[in-house]
Amino acid sequence: MEEQHVVITYRLDCATIQELCAQLEPDLMSAIRHPTGIPPLVQMLSVLHFLASGYFQTIVAIASGMSQPMFSNVLARVLSALLKHMRSYIVFPQVEDLPTVKGDFYANEHIPNIIGAIDGTPVALVPPRRSEQVYRNRKSYHFMNVQMVCLADQYISHVNAKFPGSVHDAYILRNSSIPYVMGQLQRHRVWLLGEDTDPIQCD
Repeated sequence: MEEQHVVITYRLDCATIQELCAQLEPDLMSAIRHPTGIPPLVQMLSVLHFLASGYFQTIVAIASGMSQPMFSNVLARVLSALLKHMRSYIVFPQVEDLPTVKGDFYANEHIPNIIGAIDGTPVALVPPRRSEQVYRNRKSYHFMNVQMVCLADQYISHVNAKFPGSVHDAYILRNSSIPYVMGQLQRHRVWLLGEDTDPIQCD
């Protein structure tokens, strides 16, 4: 498979996929001891394809040579393994990182003292029946309202995926770790870029 097609299918390049598989392999090895065991690479690629495409589980399962129940188990296993390693990849800038992070933003946008861009993004889902209304926004779409901070190179440095679609960005921001973290960095006079409806009051 050509590199371009790999990126389109999995949203990661070949080198990153190989590195990620090496990290997750110990967590995924137990599955191959089952008589219908699935190699770690196949588990990971099937889940990456599912996350990148937004297809139904059944479609991805068939393409990966699994039943839907089997893929559901693989999905849970791979997501659990990814969460274990999340803090190695999603890291908010530390004091020693500030000069580089600010420099990258200034080089790209010509705005000084910026260490991140913050916004909420809707992630569509099929809501639980019992609490369907809390996931619905004013346009009657159902989603999670996920707050993210990105660096100048588009790396994600913060994620807050705790709130459903009916919750406003400003409320999510106030109830995230961002006000506290930015308060700790206040003396360095650094800022996050965001919409004017989402002011940060540093703790």
